Amino acid sequence: MKKYNFNAGPCVLPKSAIESAIEAIRDFDNTGIGILEISHRTPGWERIMTETEQLWRELLNIPEEYAVLFLGGGASTQFFYVPANLLGKKAAYLQTGVWAKKAIKEAKFYGEVEVVASSEDKNYTYIPKSYTIPTDADYFHITTNNTIYGTEIHEDINSPIPLVADMSSDIMSRPVDVSKYALIYGGAQKNVGPAGVAFVIVRKDLLGKMDRKLQTMVDYRTHIGETAKDNSMFNTPPVFSIFVMHETLKWVKDLGGVEAMYKINLQKANLLYDEIDRNKMFVGTAVKEDRSIMNVCFVMAEEYKDKEADFMNFAKERGMVGIKGHRSVGGFRASIYNACPLEAVEALVACMKEFEKMN
Repeated sequence: MKKYNFNAGPCVLPKSAIESAIEAIRDFDNTGIGILEISHRTPGWERIMTETEQLWRELLNIPEEYAVLFLGGGASTQFFYVPANLLGKKAAYLQTGVWAKKAIKEAKFYGEVEVVASSEDKNYTYIPKSYTIPTDADYFHITTNNTIYGTEIHEDINSPIPLVADMSSDIMSRPVDVSKYALIYGGAQKNVGPAGVAFVIVRKDLLGKMDRKLQTMVDYRTHIGETAKDNSMFNTPPVFSIFVMHETLKWVKDLGGVEAMYKINLQKANLLYDEIDRNKMFVGTAVKEDRSIMNVCFVMAEEYKDKEADFMNFAKERGMVGIKGHRSVGGFRASIYNACPLEAVEALVACMKEFEKMN
């Protein structure tokens, strides 16, 4: 039976990236040595590092004044890297979910944190709109997509102070004007690779302005080299994760880039949301205008609550994997990241329709 992977992360990867990774494990760059054994100082690996950065710059039109870094650890590590490097006295945060809340907790170790708005009052089912960004803060931090609750900030915010964004789960899924941000970061394991590497896009002129002494590894400047092949090479980089990222970004480019990817993602999301809204048995959990195109969260309609376990089993029997909702929301969650094919969404929709007919 064919399986359809809707896991929230680590998640589905492009088949071409997986095949390239398998081959590289056997023999990387015709060296006779596998990627898991290769020295990160070989010319072949230096080429991969350079090309991976170039792919990021090309796909997101990243200006030259920004550094592109690939660091060990996930986005949660960046929760304290960011304030360590940027928070002088006060930072502003938009609280739209658990991950934003965790980032706020870490920032408080470095200075005052002002939560400008929060959607916790309604279990993060919407994105706050009416708030004022304090101009006396060092930066304003947002989480653009919320995997647990299925909400997303769909447009770049115009901020009067440096804008910092955790884009772990929607990077490369839609066009982004990088020039509006001071720093963008995230874990790779949603849209750009496997777990084990975090990406950081940071405006270089903002660094080195803190009075505090920083640990060497925490200082972003440590990881910025003289040339692209020297970036992120202060310590041994997560070689395999970066290689799969390289192959994944090649796949995005071959599809036509981020604009083309966005059209496909909208098609998938609209197909699934339309079925949720049509089907008498299901209800979406997020406010419609804030619905994520990456993580689709839904529950059984009130009169069908007793059918939740039945539908879960029904879906599993038809090859659906990873659709159980997070415990904070319940119900179901279909994560339809870039590499999730339209065929998978069509199969889930067919499953929902079939279940409705039976009930």
